Amino acid sequence: MTPDSAISTGSAVRTAVSPGADTDAAEHGLPVRLAVLAMVGTTVYDGGLMDRAMSRTLAEQGVAAGSARFEGMLHYARERSGISRMTVFGELFDDPQAAASANKRFELNCDELIADGGVRAVPGAEDTIGWLRDAGIKVCLATGFGRHTQNMVLESLGWMGLADLSLCPADAGRGRPFPDMVLTAVLALDIDDVRKVAVVGDSAADIHSGLRAGAPVAAGVLTGSSSEASLRNAGATDVLPSIKDFPALLERRASRY
Repeated sequence: MTPDSAISTGSAVRTAVSPGADTDAAEHGLPVRLAVLAMVGTTVYDGGLMDRAMSRTLAEQGVAAGSARFEGMLHYARERSGISRMTVFGELFDDPQAAASANKRFELNCDELIADGGVRAVPGAEDTIGWLRDAGIKVCLATGFGRHTQNMVLESLGWMGLADLSLCPADAGRGRPFPDMVLTAVLALDIDDVRKVAVVGDSAADIHSGLRAGAPVAAGVLTGSSSEASLRNAGATDVLPSIKDFPALLERRASRY
């Protein structure tokens, strides 16, 4: 599938969408009109890049590498997978200026590491996005990282314009586990009912954001750091081995209608 040309919509990246998209989805018998897909851990592998960026950032902020505080903060950041990094730094540092400085350094470290390579698509992710759009389902790629970092990842993969929309916390007001990014996608892509939305992610925060937005499908995938048990405990409606299994899930659900 050849992606449409990108059109700037504020700080989000949007592509032209066929006005018959809802009709196409209906003809396929699919009740879903919008899929909100997480990035790192769900559609993208970072090879530990984000973890290395966090380690660098903590050291640059004066936290002694290998110390109990350093390891505790690193563990906390890992546990808060899917949450806005600015939110995480605000929780790690009492001083708002220190948190803002850490977030800026983190983004710079991410940029440097992404430029060196290491980011790659989860096998089947591009095919899944293509299948969704060919079926008339709009696609939003959502992340807990900043806009610049998100764009760096998209550019490194050649994914600019692959989806209908890409969102980061700053685009919506709040990041996960709040429902803001899902609801922003609903509004931006003219979806008339949140019951036509499916959310897919690899973290509890992804599941919570989907459920809080009212999406009937909040599916977890096992390509990230979360276990099946943790995803189900978060309320996942389904747990899949990978994003490549998502089309089959939608087809199974469509057969029930």
